[in-house]
Parts: sequence; structure tokens; C-alpha cells
Amino acid sequence: MKLSDYKALTFDVYGTLIDWESGMVTALKPLTDRVARETGRELTRDQILEAHAHHESTTQRWTPAKKYYELLPVVYRRLAEEWGTAVTWEECVAYGLSVRQWPAFPDSAEALAYLKQHYKLVVLTNTDNLSFSGSNARLGVNFDGVYTAEDIGSYKPSDRNFDYMIETLARQGINRSEILHTAESMFHDHAPANRHGLANCWIYRRHDKEGFGATMNPGEMPKYDFRFNSMADMVEAHRAETA
Repeated sequence: MKLSDYKALTFDVYGTLIDWESGMVTALKPLTDRVARETGRELTRDQILEAHAHHESTTQRWTPAKKYYELLPVVYRRLAEEWGTAVTWEECVAYGLSVRQWPAFPDSAEALAYLKQHYKLVVLTNTDNLSFSGSNARLGVNFDGVYTAEDIGSYKPSDRNFDYMIETLARQGINRSEILHTAESMFHDHAPANRHGLANCWIYRRHDKEGFGATMNPGEMPKYDFRFNSMADMVEAHRAETA
């Protein structure tokens, strides 16, 4: 099995190409600062991310048709309730609109520009079209397919999202066996990729950290076919393989 065996790379974006954990922590700072002032509780980065993971995945499960920028305000309010402070709905809405400002990882744009020369690049994201448009500008590449949760009406790890992607790519002449699903999240991406018989590549952005951060614990760890700690490492492996 080689990286060059595939025609399409299907990407999770947030956590893989966009540094959503840093984006979240920055955008949540008005709330976490208020919690510290009012309750004396200094939340750690991982406490913030793990609480967010719970409320995000729960809200996605209960209201799968909500657009991501409409869902995040509910997450913000649930976090405020959990941490014992009050927020206005306007503050919640502002958090939902912050996704477009979340930063890309430093290696993402250059890696995508290189990979675009060798593969079709496709996005399978849990965000909405408006939020992704801001992130896409930061990534600087024209993807060959963009499939959002808004388009599909459900959120990963739902099988619907992967069925949609596989069916849509098949119409373009790309078979399941020609897809390499490339992602950080074991919960959102690698577990359903295993269920769908997709080859998968783990971009282990959290390799130097404990826990699962802004994603839920998947329970039993899914299997993966390739593992790299960054997109830059994936590019170097492809270069070495095709030299």
C-alpha cells in the first residue's frame, strides 16, 4: 500500500488543515475570562476543549440539520451554563461566526498546493458553506469537491456523510478503493472510514499532547493505513515514494 495508489484525498478540515483548537480557545476567551473572574476557576486548555467536544457532538446529534454557525451559539450557551456564568445571545452568535477567523496550520496551504498536482482534493467537513468559505481562503487551494454538513443534513460521524461522499465521487469516476480519507479525528473520521472500507491516513496533529482535545474519545481506536504528524510529513513521504 502506497500513497500514490490513490486518485483522491478526502479531507477533514477542522483539526487537520485548520487549527480549530487554537481558534476555539481564542474565540472562547471572553467566556473563560469571565468564568475566572466570577467563579475563580481557571480552566485549562484541555478542559475547555473537552467540554466543547461534548456539547458540540451532543448538539450535532440532537439537531443535525442546524448549520454549524447556528449550532455553535448553542454550544457557547451550554458551556456558560456548565461553567456557572450568564451570557447574552449576541455573545453566543458572535462565537458562531468566529469560525472564518480560525487559523490554518502553518504547513497546510503549501502541502495542499503540492498534493493538488497529484490528486483530486475533496473536503468532507462538519461546517457550513459560509464558515468554510473563510477557511478555504486561508488554505489557498481550489478543492475539487466541497461536501459540508449543511449540504448533507447531518454531521460526522454519521454514515450519511460518508455515503454522500462516496456516491458523489463515484459519479466522477472515483471508486471507493481510489479514495484516501485524510483526517485527524478518530471519532469523526477514522471510525466511519473503517466502517465504509475506506483507506485512511491519520494526520496526528495532537501527537505531542494527551487525550483527544476538541474531539470525543472514539472508544476502541480505529485502524489506519498511514500516519503522519503533520501535512508536511505527508508531503515528504509522497516525495520520497515517487522520487
